[in-house]
Amino acid sequence: MAITKTTKAKKKQLDDLQIVSLYMNDVLEMNEAPKNVFVFCKKNDIEESDFYSFFGSLDALKKDIWVKFFENAIATIEKEPTFETYSDKNKLLTLYFTLFEILTLNRSYILFSLKENKESLKNLKSLTTFRNHFKEYIVTKIKSKPSEPYGKVAKVTEPVFSEGAWLQFLFLLKFWMDDTSKSFEKTDVLIEKSVNTVVDLLDTKPLESLFDLGKFLWKEKMQ
Repeated sequence: MAITKTTKAKKKQLDDLQIVSLYMNDVLEMNEAPKNVFVFCKKNDIEESDFYSFFGSLDALKKDIWVKFFENAIATIEKEPTFETYSDKNKLLTLYFTLFEILTLNRSYILFSLKENKESLKNLKSLTTFRNHFKEYIVTKIKSKPSEPYGKVAKVTEPVFSEGAWLQFLFLLKFWMDDTSKSFEKTDVLIEKSVNTVVDLLDTKPLESLFDLGKFLWKEKMQ
């Protein structure tokens, strides 16, 4: 246990991204999460004080990983100059497609973290801060003003819209976790069909979209 600071040569300054990277690598290499902050810091030869300058606990770190996934997706989206002109539906599609591209880059870690202790999506505690960021983005960027010239999407209240989008994301996440198709192309299909269904339920042709989505899900379940 470090009681005083060591007199070793000063190490390269750490940042939160480096700590996150070290943690994710440890998890994947050891196939288990570090038992505590002390064990994690000792293995990676960093001071506990350096860790605590960014994260109050390992749980806080795990939550921040998901936030960083989301922030990376948003940074990508906001590089698109015409995004603000998209309809609610196309904004939602863009968010989902971009977010799942980021998640796919980190799929091994996500599968481990969400299936840890064999509880699958019951391990949603690490998504709580991510959920807040997600829902806030839905309200401020996608549902901040009526963007549909026709239909009923613009009339849906912000809490209903954002909570519905979050539940839809969890549905897509579970499907993606089980998806074994090449480049996860079936998840891409489901994203488009599910968004079309949700929007169309608020507009003019719900039965057609529900039938289309139902056929896809039934086909996947029976394979």
